[in-house]
Amino acid sequence: MTRVRVNGFTISLDGYGAGPDQDLNNPLGVGGTDLHQWLVSTRTFQKSLFGRDGGTTGVDDDFAVRSFKNVGAWILGRNMFGPIRGEWPDMNWKGWWGDNPPYHVPTFILTHHPRAPIEMEGGTTFHFVTGGIHEALERARDAANGMDVRIGGGVATIQQYLRAGLIDELHLAISPVLLGRGERLFDGVDMRAVGYECVQSVATEKATHVVLQRQGSKGV
Repeated sequence: MTRVRVNGFTISLDGYGAGPDQDLNNPLGVGGTDLHQWLVSTRTFQKSLFGRDGGTTGVDDDFAVRSFKNVGAWILGRNMFGPIRGEWPDMNWKGWWGDNPPYHVPTFILTHHPRAPIEMEGGTTFHFVTGGIHEALERARDAANGMDVRIGGGVATIQQYLRAGLIDELHLAISPVLLGRGERLFDGVDMRAVGYECVQSVATEKATHVVLQRQGSKGV
């Protein structure tokens, strides 16, 4: 059965999932890269993003490995695809990741502005969805073909799916840094009222990993 998951989404101690003022030089907003120290050094990240051998193992890497298992499709907010706002000025921008993005499955981008699909290297095809979160999820479920749908972010996208009670499992990595400004993940979201509870918590030197599960969903 297809589950809807968020994996490896990192927030600061003061609750921010991204810093302010995203631009080409700050894809995660100012200070946002500081959140991901737990992930960048792992063997899984080094292999998936850069094709490199080596990297750290242990609990952080275990969660990174788990995040890529059984994923048949992704959903991303438009800001996760790029810093461009409004109408597409041209079709040259094809994401932050170069010719071979780390998704390798159909990936659905939420946007208000239509665009033709983009086939990338490595099995990733970007599809641009203008009909909202439910249309994106329906298309992603079909594309996943029985595997899970992973929602990559950003904050506003995850919030919409949380409010709708559509995420079955949410893995957060709480990083021991303060951002001070940016986008707070749980602003306006009453997690208890929507039916989520904590089912796992594991601390490492660089993050505290917390798994939240919607009541009635299948286990971790």
